Amino acid sequence: MSEISTPGAGDASVSARGADRWNAGHPWIYRSDVIDAPDTAGIVRVHDGRGRFLGQALCSPRSEIRLRLLERSSRPIDASWWVERLSSCRARREGIDANAWRAVHAEGDGLPALVVDRYDRWLVVQVLSAALDPHQGTIVDALREVFDPEGILLRHDAPARRLEGLSQDVELGWGTVPERIEVHEGPVRWYAAPWTGQKTGGFLDQRENRLLAGTLVPHGGTALDCFAYHGSFALHLAGRASAVTALDVSAEALARGEEHAALNRLDQVEFVQGDAFDVLPEWGRAGRSFDVVVVDPPAFAKARAQVTRALRGYHEINRRAIRLVAPGGWLLTASCSFHVRRPEFFDMLTRAAADAGRRCSLHAVLGQPRDHPEVLTIPETGYLKGAVLRVD
Repeated sequence: MSEISTPGAGDASVSARGADRWNAGHPWIYRSDVIDAPDTAGIVRVHDGRGRFLGQALCSPRSEIRLRLLERSSRPIDASWWVERLSSCRARREGIDANAWRAVHAEGDGLPALVVDRYDRWLVVQVLSAALDPHQGTIVDALREVFDPEGILLRHDAPARRLEGLSQDVELGWGTVPERIEVHEGPVRWYAAPWTGQKTGGFLDQRENRLLAGTLVPHGGTALDCFAYHGSFALHLAGRASAVTALDVSAEALARGEEHAALNRLDQVEFVQGDAFDVLPEWGRAGRSFDVVVVDPPAFAKARAQVTRALRGYHEINRRAIRLVAPGGWLLTASCSFHVRRPEFFDMLTRAAADAGRRCSLHAVLGQPRDHPEVLTIPETGYLKGAVLRVD
């Protein structure tokens, strides 16, 4: 067996149940299935209770997910290993018709605790494990070789890093990265804010669904974008609509949305500040309706214990939204709450349609684009689900 010349390397042993989990295609082994492991974070060699080598993993002593599989062989996890893995990630994304996309989707790409988003000529990186943190220099060098960016930004402000006992800052990894980057998404342009925006500076996982939303609007029709944030859906809806309403509770987000509308020379988008849970009932009582309504809220459930409450929220907002759709119109609705699984989401939609008293037919089932790969044996890689409904 080759030695692994990486910081924090050591050995760990796991139970038969932990070994079975890896063999079944899931890369995580929880604390309860770890027999022995180092007390310091690092990359470790993992064996089962009989001493059989299983692979190499990120070891995080502070996490309930104690081990995350990186490599099944004993090959050194060095600079060439990183270049090879990242090259595979890039190859899987060839042909994406956009200048912004997810370059590395953590476990979805076999690189747990690592997220990399590409915005035009720049990369924004999240390193979410204490075991991976010492390898940032190697990762940055490999990203430079594979993607040839003009700059790399390290977003160390993700909440997951706090749980790992890591720093919570934002710093330049290499080169230069501007305060904002123009994203091209079909006919639409919008600005990502890599240093200060949510996540890595923008939301890339709804790209294909935003493009789809634009095709649903009849020429000269009307549309409503609930939870509009920076207006990404609203901009696509405005391609055909004579009037679009973008609703969000945040005045700061709406100001960014107005800037995006000006960038696209769209004057038919009205930005309205308000809580959708309050505003939609008011508009329903006033008899307002729209040819297309988009409901794309933030995650209502951050943990499994919050699912029941979250489903009540999703039910209420979708019931109200359905009532605002003009006969023969469309509802595009989504949830980014991982803990709300697809069967629960569609059961909620069924009840919301029934309670709204409208006949809704399923036109399309929505998910993540291919730069956010969802691995069947790793359900945690798939969080975004949605639907397009025709409302009669």
